[in-house]
Amino acid sequence: MLSGRRYRLELGTAQAELCETFGNICRSVWNTALEQRREYRRRGAWMNYVPQAAEMAEAKHEFPWLADAPSHVLQQTLRDLDRACREHGTFKVRWRSQRRWSPSFRFPAGNAITVERIGRKWGRAKLPKLGWVRFRWSRPLGGAVRSATVSRRGVHWFVSFLVEDGRSTPEQHAMPNTAVGVDRGVKVAATTSDGRFIDRLFATPGERARLRRLQQKQARQKRGSFRRRANVAAIGTIHGRVRDRRTDFCARTAADLTTRHAVVVLEELRTTNMTRSASGTMDAPGAGVAQKAGLNRAILDKGWHLLELALRNAARTTGTAVVLVPAAYTSQTCNPCGHVDPKNRESQAAFECTSCGHRAHADVNAARNILNAAGHAVSGRGDLGANRSVKRQPPPTRTRTGRSPRAARAAGIPVL
Repeated sequence: MLSGRRYRLELGTAQAELCETFGNICRSVWNTALEQRREYRRRGAWMNYVPQAAEMAEAKHEFPWLADAPSHVLQQTLRDLDRACREHGTFKVRWRSQRRWSPSFRFPAGNAITVERIGRKWGRAKLPKLGWVRFRWSRPLGGAVRSATVSRRGVHWFVSFLVEDGRSTPEQHAMPNTAVGVDRGVKVAATTSDGRFIDRLFATPGERARLRRLQQKQARQKRGSFRRRANVAAIGTIHGRVRDRRTDFCARTAADLTTRHAVVVLEELRTTNMTRSASGTMDAPGAGVAQKAGLNRAILDKGWHLLELALRNAARTTGTAVVLVPAAYTSQTCNPCGHVDPKNRESQAAFECTSCGHRAHADVNAARNILNAAGHAVSGRGDLGANRSVKRQPPPTRTRTGRSPRAARAAGIPVL
């Protein structure tokens, strides 16, 4: 089984500058290759990884700065772009902005990476063109290294090793006849069908007050000034702490749920669509925008999608099945009698059925409905309502267009 191990790097000044250079080169290759793919699509043609990798090798003669980064790192960037375009579409893949994108690059050749432990708290890794880099040995490596990804968050650099830990997914869960439904909410992060409320505070009141002051201060500062940069770094520090607590909470919750239950049932929520900005109506352009913005912040703060990813990751080690069911009417349906009425839910927490009079916590009632829906969530393809069916045919192979780099330049198409 492949697992990730993340460590904080301690780089020297020269190594940090070299990492910045690698990240900028990868960002330039990503953006140029993405624009090339889009131009090909506008003309009704296709472009994939193979011709772009060949063109990048030719472009190194015209742009020598491309050779400053390892070749397999640039090739991996093109592979990542190819996968993103196939999964999401060429025109939905985002550009990598110099200001908003944090530098990152991957060394895909595990045989070219050497990792050693040099003390109780320190280890070091030998990476191509970077040499030996030190990192905090916060956890055992636990397997053979397959690849390494170097990334920056705030002012710190991190390295993530993909290792083969030798484990495999169990054929059967240790408690095979157990199942639980989980309702994700904005007041309580997760409520289970057996009546458990799982939540925690990700930002302290002091951090919220300080974040608000820093954001107000940033609004009055001049763009590009050194004080604004320092203020942005302070805001990023607070966001980093909140992000770490949210990630830890989702990982702990996922480990607990998958250890206790063989089946975990969730609502199929598309958080990207649910957190889109409101634009009001034609008659009232600004109507409901502030309320929708507050709801979006609450949804993103609880980490709904992050919890689902953590559950799928933890399920690999326990053999738990993560099932998605439709989310329609789960909060308006009475669990004992099945009566559906918007008036059943009196408030955020109170639920009283208008038909049978059943009273319960609204989130617990919704979690029980989610669990019951798991037995009726089989789609037409025979799977359990997942986004991607196991019986779906693979997409057809995309062929090359046959255009040479010279012909592409003559046609006005960007070439690497």
